[in-house]
Parts: sequence; C-alpha cells; structure tokens
Amino acid sequence: MLQDRVLFIDGEAIVIDKPAGLPVDRPRDRAESLEDRLGELTFGFQRLPLPVHRLDRDTSGCLLLARNPKAHKRFGQAFEAGTVTKRYVAILDGEPAEDVGEIDLPLIKISSAEEGWRMTGAPNGKPALTRWRVLERVKGRALIAFFPETGRTHQLRVHAAEGLGIPIVGDPVYGSGGPAVMLHAAGLIVPREGKPDITAEAPIPVRFHNAGFGRG
Repeated sequence: MLQDRVLFIDGEAIVIDKPAGLPVDRPRDRAESLEDRLGELTFGFQRLPLPVHRLDRDTSGCLLLARNPKAHKRFGQAFEAGTVTKRYVAILDGEPAEDVGEIDLPLIKISSAEEGWRMTGAPNGKPALTRWRVLERVKGRALIAFFPETGRTHQLRVHAAEGLGIPIVGDPVYGSGGPAVMLHAAGLIVPREGKPDITAEAPIPVRFHNAGFGRG
C-alpha cells in the first residue's frame, strides 16, 4: 500500500517513497502506474493528489504530490525556479578518481529508429549541472550522493555515464543493464512562504544493502 510509504503529509502536500518499477504516468505497455493508485493517497480529501515532478520508472524515492491545484502550481514554480533541494544516491559501476566534484554538461535529446530516444551531452543542449560526492567505495564500485542543480530528463544517468565516465549500475540505456537500476531519490526539501519547508528523507532501499552499500 502506498499509504505505508508516506514520508510527509499536511493539508497541501504529500511526499511518498515511490517504489522502483512503478511509473509515475501510465506507460505505453499499460502496466500499473502511480496514476492508477492515487486513490490510495486521498487521506479523507475528495480530490486526488497530483505529482508535481517525475521520477523514472526504475528510480525509487522521494516524490512530491500536491493536494490541491494552487499548491500544485506553487510547487511546480519552486522546481522551475531551482529553489528545491534534491539529493539522490546511486551505485556507480566503477570508482571516480576524486571524492567530490561538479558536472556541468548540457543535455539534448536524440533519437533513432533502431534505438529510440535518449539524452546525451552536447554544447547546444539545455544547461544541466550536478554536484556529487563519494559516500562509500566497495569492491571497485562507489556509492555516490548526487545533488542536481537542474532537473533535466535522465540528467543523473547521463552525467554519471558521460560526465564521470562511469554509468549507474543496472542502467539499461546508459550502462550495461541488470536486474535493478541503482538510483534513489533520498532527500527532498521544498521551501514554502509562510509555512515550514516540506522535508522528506527516503531510506536506502534493500537493493542497495544487498549490493553491499548503505549498511552503516
């Protein structure tokens, strides 16, 4: 039940720990999506909550939903203005040489009939900036904290693969694939005028522990 995955709730906002494998929008394959399960998150309200932003299907963690249209608009503006603080964790299929850094790599969408669409770094792309630091190093892989300053599609996945030269473990598009994509939205802070910040922390998933990370 999604009700068991609520990290924050008040009269205008809900943050859930979205499970990996659950798309936010209804996908082409018609698999179950968050859109189908919003009725689980009304908590006495007649109106269904609406997602303010998106996480990839296989990315777990903090997802903000607004409980009314005015809040949805305000929260969307906060994301667009860059005032929302986001923290992700990912397991990389290798180790960066440094412990901290910044990736400034503009992104553009490309597509082909053979491979479909994907994002890639390009000088004429949209600006994309990510700060990062190493949290753990285990057996040739690294647990990384990513702090995206922008919110481009597939930003962290491309910044890992092309910016650091080390893809995220399990990434089927920018890496070698696998049973699970090791990317998790671990923290979210949304400022609100006249009200306390929306603050949520999503615990490290079991799939990370099974890979030997985040146990301490």
